[in-house]
Amino acid sequence: MKPSNFVIFYVQDTAASAAFYARLLGMGPVEQMPGFAMFVTPEGFKLGLWQGQSVIPPSDGQIGGTEVMFECASNEELEATHRSWAGIGAVILQKPEQRDFGYTFTAADPDGHRLRVYRRNENPV
Repeated sequence: MKPSNFVIFYVQDTAASAAFYARLLGMGPVEQMPGFAMFVTPEGFKLGLWQGQSVIPPSDGQIGGTEVMFECASNEELEATHRSWAGIGAVILQKPEQRDFGYTFTAADPDGHRLRVYRRNENPV
């Protein structure tokens, strides 16, 4: 078995979440049906959006509360991503700042899933 490159977020409103991620990622879903949408980035990362109430077997977990990391190659790319995401209405939870692991900011999607963007320090502390 090999690890998958596929994350699924349970969401309240699949269509609204798909519209948000289409703006955020700059691409439409590769698959969309009632209750589910899937995006595949050029790098091969798969993000599924599944209406939480229709998950089988039912989940007792809450909608939201997950964090996914997106890595940038430079601080400039990170700052441009921050401006872009703020411009499309992503909730910015943390403005770009230097942390012990690198330069980072955190946003949230409509369901409260956290989207952390970072550039790792060359020599982490």
